[in-house]
Amino acid sequence: MAKTALIFGISGQDGAYLAKFLLGKGYEVFGTSRDAQISAFVNLIRLGVRERVEVESVALNDFRSVLQVLKRIHPDEIYNLAGQTSVGLSFDQPVESFESISIATLNLLEAVRFLEQPVKIYNAGSSECFGNTQGHAAEESTPFHPRSPYAVAKAAAYWHVANYRDAYNLFACSGLLFNHESPLRPERFVTRKIVNAACRIAGGSSERLELGNINIQRDWGWAPEYVEAMWLMLQQEAPDDYVIATGETNRLEDFVHTVFLSLELDWKDHVEVNQKLLRPADILISRANSGKAARKLGWRAKYRMRDVARMMVEGEGGRRKTEVRGRKADDGARRTEEE
Repeated sequence: MAKTALIFGISGQDGAYLAKFLLGKGYEVFGTSRDAQISAFVNLIRLGVRERVEVESVALNDFRSVLQVLKRIHPDEIYNLAGQTSVGLSFDQPVESFESISIATLNLLEAVRFLEQPVKIYNAGSSECFGNTQGHAAEESTPFHPRSPYAVAKAAAYWHVANYRDAYNLFACSGLLFNHESPLRPERFVTRKIVNAACRIAGGSSERLELGNINIQRDWGWAPEYVEAMWLMLQQEAPDDYVIATGETNRLEDFVHTVFLSLELDWKDHVEVNQKLLRPADILISRANSGKAARKLGWRAKYRMRDVARMMVEGEGGRRKTEVRGRKADDGARRTEEE
């Protein structure tokens, strides 16, 4: 019989790619949204899988709501990808960030424990938990030093998972994923902001792209292959936590340069630094060692930052062409109706 997967946060980048991946593996896939009746699920539509996914209305911070969906679906695997996802926004909404990430994760774990269902749980951790590691590569045993409300919430959720795994013998694990991007990222994420602006400028826009600290260094990977690592964690005999990353760190300036160069532009002619965009606290250098994932899961990143930048530019171009075709189709349909 096909396995059943329940994805909390299916409307986001990772949720959509994971849904497509699991459908390809023969899973029956369910996803949740706070109000599935009005959610657009545009990422699922863009990946061509919306009609193959069943959706449910669930509020993870509502214990009764979580209990009900678990009793209805009886999933074999749960992927907890829900919650506030922006580091920058978490400084403006610290309480919402903590509740939607930490309290929500606790609700889910407690609901699974209460129902005593034989289910495997993946929790979306974050490299932000490590904070500044003084340039050293973070691995699973590296201490946490979170530097944002988002990171604090993710760290708390990580320890909730570890506690329930040890105390109640749940199959629950966390993936400490470093930055992973794709054309499905919202524009509030700096990588998508850069790509979108560069594409508009290449198309004739005279705008200037404003960025904060372009000297920060990050490990950027390709989101579609990171969801495979999530799945692999739940296929192991015993639950464990894993760092997932490429192992290559680059400056934000390098990402900007690569994006503009792929469009035959010099980024220095179009980008300016705005001090107002600096965060109250930030991680200067983010490095990772994902050797454990390579050894135990057999997972290694195939794509690096330059690949990611190029594919995001290509994806943005494809999206714009799709929108143009859609507008032309709409115009044609309207003319036909008028005739």
